[in-house]
Amino acid sequence: MDQKDTTRILEALLFASAEPLSVKDLHERMPEGADVGAALMALKQTYEGRGVHLVEMDGRWAFRTAPDLAEALRPDKQVSKKLSRAAMETLAIIAYHQPVTRAEIENIRGVATHKGTLDALMESGWIKPGRRRESPGRPLTWVSTSAFLDQFSLEALTDLPGLDDLKASGLLDRRPAIETIPGTGDLFSGQDGEDALEEAEEEFEEI
Repeated sequence: MDQKDTTRILEALLFASAEPLSVKDLHERMPEGADVGAALMALKQTYEGRGVHLVEMDGRWAFRTAPDLAEALRPDKQVSKKLSRAAMETLAIIAYHQPVTRAEIENIRGVATHKGTLDALMESGWIKPGRRRESPGRPLTWVSTSAFLDQFSLEALTDLPGLDDLKASGLLDRRPAIETIPGTGDLFSGQDGEDALEEAEEEFEEI
């Protein structure tokens, strides 16, 4: 089988899958000896500038709408429930500090975390329980999910905006406890960073 056929099969697999696929998943479904890596790069280049892009999210690949078309395709919808400030802060802390325990979240925020806050984030599919810490009481940790990356069009956690940007946008409070979170650097800057923050704020409005 030549590389062109390999790329076509890979394209069909990605279009047919309801979930993003890892390279391992693709290898298992492709003919023996297929160069999956080369096919992925060829497809990614082929779809550059089109209405859909081939993107990688946390090691998994999927076709997604081109970011610049998101507004044109966004349906009018009624916002039934906003995510609370506590939930937004909790989600941001988990994203930047994972794996993190509930006690650590409360220490960073400076206030207690209501169980309903974590429940709401779990129901949204954006966080999940991680491994228990090998420390007294073996507390449960929390981590973000692939759905979180997918929801906010992030390929990896390193694509998250800087903490200063989150505070400026209102996604993190300016209380002293929040101000002392170790910085992660300005991963977004300029217009791209502003656009990403605006999109995040819109997505945070609905669970």
